[in-house]
Amino acid sequence: MESLSKIMATFAMVFVFTACEAQIKNEKKENVKIYGNCNMCKSTIEKAGNVNKIAKVEWNKDTKMAVIAYDQKATNLDAVLKRIALAGYDSDSFRAPDDVYAKLPECCQYERAIKTSAKTEIAHTGHSGHDMKATEQKNQSQLKAVFDNYFDVKDALVKTDGKLASEKAKGLVKAVTAVKMNELNTEEHNVWMKVLNNLKEDAEHIVETTDAKHQRDHFITLSKSVYELLKVSKYEVPVYYQFCPMANDGKGANWLSKENAVKNPYYGSQMLTCGKTVETIK
Repeated sequence: MESLSKIMATFAMVFVFTACEAQIKNEKKENVKIYGNCNMCKSTIEKAGNVNKIAKVEWNKDTKMAVIAYDQKATNLDAVLKRIALAGYDSDSFRAPDDVYAKLPECCQYERAIKTSAKTEIAHTGHSGHDMKATEQKNQSQLKAVFDNYFDVKDALVKTDGKLASEKAKGLVKAVTAVKMNELNTEEHNVWMKVLNNLKEDAEHIVETTDAKHQRDHFITLSKSVYELLKVSKYEVPVYYQFCPMANDGKGANWLSKENAVKNPYYGSQMLTCGKTVETIK
């Protein structure tokens, strides 16, 4: 009986591991050396690299080798290694910021094998002068399409036009897919990885139906994701974060608009001006 229990437990562990692995679509695996010392390092490295359904890191403290599995259509190896470097751990591609390394617990302060990175040393402040301006313009051009298409979906829901909202959401899905995460700045990248799954899922649900009520359900969470992204990014004009206390079955719901005048996407013409601006994002 005890042997049977052990066998069943083993099968359960295999099933759970397989299920977790299956969550990553378009999977690619790579073996990479990441410097560290102990189990505390392992926990930090894996936590920094892991993103639900996007990337999974398994690091071995004895060999210093990490098996990194990631969705190659949603991210890339550099993006994963960059997050790990920002947590304080060098790889052969990226060197962690010196101040972050210095704050690691003593047991985690591994011998640094690289003085300069094969690609670059990760810095908190980015670039200066012309390079910084070029980077900001590149990020703006990527994320602007995401924001623009979100506003198009919002405008369609103001009109309670489910067919139009579905069409506009196709543009949003396309814009989200086109974003090159390794070209975002650190703050944008971190938020992008946090909201990406929900952002895509909500946009795809809006595409798949012409029922405005169902679309509005997903627009609630879509707006939360876009809000988080706008807080760390820039848009060409001020954006107004607005709130309707009646939406979401009386729980209230937010949305974003380029206009301060309220045009409610949750009720349309039924209660067009219900709501208020609660924050201005500049």
